[in-house]
Amino acid sequence: MSSNIIPEFAVVGHPNEGKSSVVSTLAEDDSVRVSPVPGETIVAQTFPVIIDGKTILRFTDTPGFQNPRYTLTWMRNYTGADERIVEAFRNAHIGDPNFKDDCELFMPIARGAGIIYVIDGSRPVRSNDRAEMEVLRLTGRPRMAILNCKEDDTEYAEQWKNELRKHFNSVRIFNAHRATYSERIALLDTLKSIDQDWQKPLETVICAFKKDWEQRNTLTAELICDMLRDCLTYSMNTHFTDKELEDNIRKTLQENYSSQIEHIEKKAYQKIRELFKHNIFNYDLPPQSILNEPIFSQKTWHFLGLKPMQLAMAGGFAGGAVGAAIDVLAFAGVSMGLFVSLGTLLGASSALIGGKRMSKTKVSGMELGGYEMKIGPNENIQFMFILLDRALIFYSHVINWAHGRRDYPEPKLHHDAEPSKTGFTTEWDAESRKICQDFFKSLETMKSFKVYDDSRKELCRNALSDMLKGVLHHISQSERRYGLILKT
Repeated sequence: MSSNIIPEFAVVGHPNEGKSSVVSTLAEDDSVRVSPVPGETIVAQTFPVIIDGKTILRFTDTPGFQNPRYTLTWMRNYTGADERIVEAFRNAHIGDPNFKDDCELFMPIARGAGIIYVIDGSRPVRSNDRAEMEVLRLTGRPRMAILNCKEDDTEYAEQWKNELRKHFNSVRIFNAHRATYSERIALLDTLKSIDQDWQKPLETVICAFKKDWEQRNTLTAELICDMLRDCLTYSMNTHFTDKELEDNIRKTLQENYSSQIEHIEKKAYQKIRELFKHNIFNYDLPPQSILNEPIFSQKTWHFLGLKPMQLAMAGGFAGGAVGAAIDVLAFAGVSMGLFVSLGTLLGASSALIGGKRMSKTKVSGMELGGYEMKIGPNENIQFMFILLDRALIFYSHVINWAHGRRDYPEPKLHHDAEPSKTGFTTEWDAESRKICQDFFKSLETMKSFKVYDDSRKELCRNALSDMLKGVLHHISQSERRYGLILKT
């Protein structure tokens, strides 16, 4: 095969064995129709893998075998040239409705596609399966078998492996509903070895996949940096004249501030999701994810962010329970200092993290009369680490959500007697936390800190972005299932 030819693989098998899910996951295309109803795929449909506007690989979803035993008998009686057996079968049966699915299935194989045979490894081998395997062997095409074991049911896996090895160049267990990026790359790497003629073009494909994934991680790191900047520098204010309404106005302002922070966060998440080609199927987060908790809830601040000692070392704070400064500026000629807590809305009580409250209310006199209440920007470095944890958990959800998957299984919840920090940042070393601290201090709108010049801010941002790229790479390469943080 020439390295300039785009490799194609026909994904074939018995109806309702998971072919469409495999195609959707391998092609990273959530437009592939996936249904538990057998026979939903009635025509062969090709889904290209496009990187930088160029098609580098094609996967073709096919109908299930319709009459494998008859097809096998016909092929065994065929006396023509071996390389024309698939084309000859199609020519002989193309108008017969009894072989419509078989003819459709053979169409990509007739034009030179390799074969990925998908079977459900949770059931035993049947006589029809043996007929299908022998039919595919007689095509003479490079072929791999995938054991698509549903819900990790591998009771019959060894029986299947023994049968499949008789007919296929390679056999892999591959759960299309749970496949990670690393597992998809490993499968492509195996395809590379099923036939020497396929090695060079598939090496090009794998190289393009890895480069594209690295670029996605780079863009994700930049999106996270933008989101951090926007959340950490965000503030809002409101004017009022009736001092008796101050408590209600404060509550409304806090709620609006919280809502706006979540809006900034969700906007960044949507862009990350699009980078990883989740464009059509609108999945929800798994029910056990900590991301279902509001960002300013006590549970979020308890589970995510740094431990108290890490926080003190990273930010030079003894703690700081509340994350945003509220300033009330009076225009009535009266001045007094008050301290207030945003309570559970902005993170928890002082006992949760330790140390003194950081939110304050101050009133200063001005000529015009009336009051102005302001909230933000957030001056607690813990807020930055919580935002980071949440973004990295969302990234883990996205990259581990296989495109062929359509829902989450029922969560298996457990309850810890003493819940502990379960985010990413608590595991970082001192150097990584120092990078975060420098970025935090570089934001010139953080009035408690020195204003850095633009070149210094750029250096701090670049250092954070580079560090995050390494973290994202580690997550995507890890066998660990990040992000499924269980609520207690």
